[in-house]
Amino acid sequence: MKVVLFCGGLGTRVATGNGDLPKPMLRIGSRPILWHLMKYYACFGHKDFILCLGHGADGIKDYFLHYDETVSNDFILSEGGRNVQLVSTDIDDWKIAFVNTGLQSSIGQRLKAVEPYLEGEEYFLANYSDGLTDLNLNDYIDQMRAHGRIFSFLSVRPPLTMHVVSGNGNGSVTALTPMSDADVWINGGYFLCRHEVFDYLKEGEDLVDTAFPRLIAADQLVAYRYKGFWMPLDTFRDKQRLDDLAERRPAPWEVWKCV
Repeated sequence: MKVVLFCGGLGTRVATGNGDLPKPMLRIGSRPILWHLMKYYACFGHKDFILCLGHGADGIKDYFLHYDETVSNDFILSEGGRNVQLVSTDIDDWKIAFVNTGLQSSIGQRLKAVEPYLEGEEYFLANYSDGLTDLNLNDYIDQMRAHGRIFSFLSVRPPLTMHVVSGNGNGSVTALTPMSDADVWINGGYFLCRHEVFDYLKEGEDLVDTAFPRLIAADQLVAYRYKGFWMPLDTFRDKQRLDDLAERRPAPWEVWKCV
């Protein structure tokens, strides 16, 4: 399947001091989170990518146009550095479409902009490009396709230290429950879509705020609840946690090292 990756966000909440760097290009270990996500999909055989570009598009293009395989692959150097023989490669069998979808576009507008690139595709995958998981993608696809709905998304528990407050009408608190233990589920940003989603998404509209209510009304939206590893890159603290996990061998989301 083709994989649509939304890459136009500023990532202002992360506040890493990287200036205008788009969030998908924030590094986790030695590679951007976008690379980790693409490696994840490629591990399951999905290597045809469509990057929905916006803010920082030039930086993303430049990164792949001057991609250095030696950063994440073993290699043999000889002749004083004049000859570099790669032992393995990352992206030699990837196909990547770079599509400018607007600086201020919503997710729905970006998805609508790449509709021509998905012509003839019965199903395609999509992702917010700001979260990592160890989800078995094959299981997810099989179960969601069995539902037969037009749109499905990964539903996860929010990994927050906040607490849910329970109380009565007079303001008395009856319980404080850690968010991770409460029955709260959020959109994890991993999507499986049928091409018919474009029948529910018009020009200039957002995906979640506008198309989702239509899909719900038509009973065409389904969520896949997952209790395994999932972590977003929303704040500087999230980045620190992901960097710490990246030092492990392997990190939880590096499923390509476990097959």
